[in-house]
Amino acid sequence: MAKQTIEDIRDLKGKKVLVRVDFNVPQDDKQNITDDTRIKAAMPTIKYLADQGAKVILVSHLGRPKAGPEEKFRLGPVAEKLSALMGREVGYVKDCIGPEVDKAVAGLNNGDILLLENVRFYKEEEKNVPEFAKKLAALADLYVNDAFGTAHRAHASTEGVTKYLKGYAGFLMEKEIKFLGQLLENPARPFVAILGGAKISGKIEVIQNLLSKVDTLIVGGGMAYTFFRARGVQVGHSLVEVDKIDLAKDILKKAIDCGTPLMLPIDHIVADKFDANANSQLVTRAGIPADWQGMDIGPETITKFSHAIKKAKTIFWNGPMGVFEFDKFSKGTFAIAKMIAEATANGAISVIGGGDSVAAIEKAGLADKLTHISTGGGASLEFVEGKVLPGIACLQDK
Repeated sequence: MAKQTIEDIRDLKGKKVLVRVDFNVPQDDKQNITDDTRIKAAMPTIKYLADQGAKVILVSHLGRPKAGPEEKFRLGPVAEKLSALMGREVGYVKDCIGPEVDKAVAGLNNGDILLLENVRFYKEEEKNVPEFAKKLAALADLYVNDAFGTAHRAHASTEGVTKYLKGYAGFLMEKEIKFLGQLLENPARPFVAILGGAKISGKIEVIQNLLSKVDTLIVGGGMAYTFFRARGVQVGHSLVEVDKIDLAKDILKKAIDCGTPLMLPIDHIVADKFDANANSQLVTRAGIPADWQGMDIGPETITKFSHAIKKAKTIFWNGPMGVFEFDKFSKGTFAIAKMIAEATANGAISVIGGGDSVAAIEKAGLADKLTHISTGGGASLEFVEGKVLPGIACLQDK
């Protein structure tokens, strides 16, 4: 799995380096960037390359443009934000291939930074059309992938360009490979995985791959209720994937066969409707009443889960324990976040697998208390499933 990084490139001075970054950032209606986390995450790689005298050519996607250029998906505002964050000018060109781009690249001096236009304005990007990838590759001497969030997609700018350029990992990509790889290959034990979120269907392969690797698997959130139904427990109006009940039974059996404890909630905060201001009550042990639905884990569950988390030396978390977007039902998720932060302070390695878990960690103000927060929700899950990510596989091996 070890890949060559930008530090393995001997002489960068004067080299044109095409860098795939993930600047798919949220914006408001006026294209003001509302969260610049992904931009900041790419800055160490960009700064290193520029400081080494490389001519840095950045390529990214933004949103899901349907048919060519759309003003709301242009990367001009991102170039402005990056310039402000780096305290230096970042060039921007309104295309990613063609004469205008060629001219801008030809005008670069050593250490200059240029951001190309949204690569998804070309349908050839997601289709990984060789001719398009070749045109992107022709802009540079080397390729660097620092966009882990898109590494599970074989697109022209993430995989296709490596048919024509040697590819290296940026610092962010290197960090993702290190910490996620450690989970699967050599975790410090006990290794505890905590999975939550609404549905079991998006995490089937993750569960199946982790069962034989972890010492304890904790399941909370909406997906827990499908497991309860598989055990014949009444869950009222709680979210259940009926077509996944048999699969849940198989997973419960596999956990027994593997000798891996699979921990489910033992009490629940339930509501009479899915609403921030719904009536709520605590249900212990017995099934959930017919007209109520599970919205969060209860205090006994928090205590139960905490015993496993406190002992852990490696922790992987993906998915909230309840509907944390509603303050009334956020206690369980924030309690888990706090426990993980405390375990990390006591020497555990904690890895947060993207998505809603990251939002919860940030809302709890604990982002700087954890070992690693993955920048790619889908990519991190596929990695933990044990799948080969094309955007990583194509890079130079150590």
